[in-house]
Amino acid sequence: MKGIVFTEFLELVEDKFGLEMVDTIITNSNLESSGIYTAVGTYSFSEMLQLLQHLSALTEISINNLLLTYGEHFFSTIEKSYPGLLATYNDPIEMISSIENHIHVEVRKIYPDAELPTFEVIDKTEDSLIMVYRSSRAMHHFGLGLMNKTFEHFNSTATIDLKNIKDDGTEVKFIINKING
Repeated sequence: MKGIVFTEFLELVEDKFGLEMVDTIITNSNLESSGIYTAVGTYSFSEMLQLLQHLSALTEISINNLLLTYGEHFFSTIEKSYPGLLATYNDPIEMISSIENHIHVEVRKIYPDAELPTFEVIDKTEDSLIMVYRSSRAMHHFGLGLMNKTFEHFNSTATIDLKNIKDDGTEVKFIINKING
């Protein structure tokens, strides 16, 4: 897992819960990196899982809700770092439906060894999108947070329903319906 995912996560934890919480979750975890991350480094997903589990236990916030908040936070990183990518789209459905064929292609140019989830478009109309998320990491709520902020970025709203295809969350259907009005 790329280091930027860790550095931004720890920044969010500091912003929301304080530097002491960052120190506590790092100290309570058995991290090969010792909790020292660089944006361009690559680290084990097990480290992220440990940090999430400890934060969840200490805050009594579910891992899915932490991932949702983190996805929403991470969108601001995309806005700041890659404004040109966002500027190529005029519509949230168009942008979200292009994750696999455009956005992840661009991510791989920056991080060639990134292990990204896949998003398969099943059905798409002007106002709706059905996609299947697949990842061994089961971080679909992170994706949900990014999608929520995508609609907000375009001054739009939507309902986004998640349906587990696999109980462990490694395969999830996103059913997105834009709310016009």
